[in-house]
Amino acid sequence: MEKNLTTGNIFKTIVYFALPYLLSYFLQTLYGMADLFIIGQFDHVDAITAVSNGSQVMHMLTVIIVGLAMGATVTISRAVGADRKLDAARAIGNTVTLFMAVSILFTLLLLLLVRPIVVLIGIPTEAVTGTTQYLIICFIGIPFITAYNIISSIFRGIGDSKTPMYFVAIACAANIVLDYVFIGFFHMGPSGVALGTTLAQTLSVIIALIFIRHRETGIHLTGKDFRPDPRVMTQILKIGIPVAVQDGCIQVAFIVITVIANHRGLNDAAAVGIVEKVISAVFLVPSSMLAAVSALAAQNIGAGKHDRAAKTLQYSILITSVYGIIISLIVQFTAPHILQAFTGDDTVVLLGTQYIHSYIWDCIFAGIHFSFTGYFCAYGKSYIGFIHNIIAIILVRIPGSYLASRYFPNTLFPMGMAAPAGSLLSVLICLIAYFWLKHHAGPGPVSRCKGDSNGR
Repeated sequence: MEKNLTTGNIFKTIVYFALPYLLSYFLQTLYGMADLFIIGQFDHVDAITAVSNGSQVMHMLTVIIVGLAMGATVTISRAVGADRKLDAARAIGNTVTLFMAVSILFTLLLLLLVRPIVVLIGIPTEAVTGTTQYLIICFIGIPFITAYNIISSIFRGIGDSKTPMYFVAIACAANIVLDYVFIGFFHMGPSGVALGTTLAQTLSVIIALIFIRHRETGIHLTGKDFRPDPRVMTQILKIGIPVAVQDGCIQVAFIVITVIANHRGLNDAAAVGIVEKVISAVFLVPSSMLAAVSALAAQNIGAGKHDRAAKTLQYSILITSVYGIIISLIVQFTAPHILQAFTGDDTVVLLGTQYIHSYIWDCIFAGIHFSFTGYFCAYGKSYIGFIHNIIAIILVRIPGSYLASRYFPNTLFPMGMAAPAGSLLSVLICLIAYFWLKHHAGPGPVSRCKGDSNGR
């Protein structure tokens, strides 16, 4: 049954909704980190590099799908907030139709581009075969990755962030067991990692579909809801495409940085790959806040409660800022121990410690601009998030990483500084956009969105 998120204490509502989101992200990140941890226990640096590079590509694909699905979450949330169940049903049906078509297209296209992708990202020679095998298997599983994210976006759109958490918990547990079977017992290396991940996602989706058949949501779907409706699909894509492109560009930036590290040698590549996995874990709170703010604010916008939507943003910024400061300080003292959990190679540990010591401060600034991005998405202005991220990537992240790599060849510390510097620029742009829109459109960027919030 859908949950009303437009009443009650705002802070408690954020925590109530964001906590399952956070746990879902944690579990999703856990089985990504488990892949790297387990391959590190049974194989060598070349296998670690293959999995870390391959998972970077898959993570980019996943965040693009999640970004597109944000359009579905916001569209459904607005309809639920305005108590328009027929519109919510139509949005759900069109989401399923649209994303199934997208998943098939992605699968076919990426299977044809496996080898060009491996060449493009400059995989060290020792890791080329393992990365290729990893990507082929994972690309075959794209429809199941897409299906999971569609189901999750629909449940979150109706105000239920707990159910997707159960699905990803199943996938996480299955993935860890399968990793030990395929890597530890059968010694399949990167192929075993990919096969375990794909089968775990498949199992999660099957269980989710069985669950949905017996779940009463309060929204009843009919066959016509799955027929393509240009108006509904346009609304979903209008919000989702800028988010997907934004997130995709962020991942491209990460891959470019990985390419820079790859050209420095196998040890640097492994260190950067491991740190990126750790960063994805500590970024769980900022990421969950982006998703929570977009869903919560969208329901309140649908109900016409724009002040409540703005307060949701303010609480989210407070939560992510405090979290970012605490985590950044903790990592300064524990970085070597964190790296040693993934590899026993002293050189990789040293390089990774240098990299994460500077990179980790990004957790503070990223949390702030993630919160703003979720708020802008709820108002249908997701292009703002796209703009500030592109500017930060082009002007700071990529050139900063390249110059640091070139002028500081013996340490990764300066390369890590490019991330917080880029996020700080994003925060400044978000603040300018927020106050400009507030000044020109009243309490929140609502002038052009009031009609949208009613689905018209």
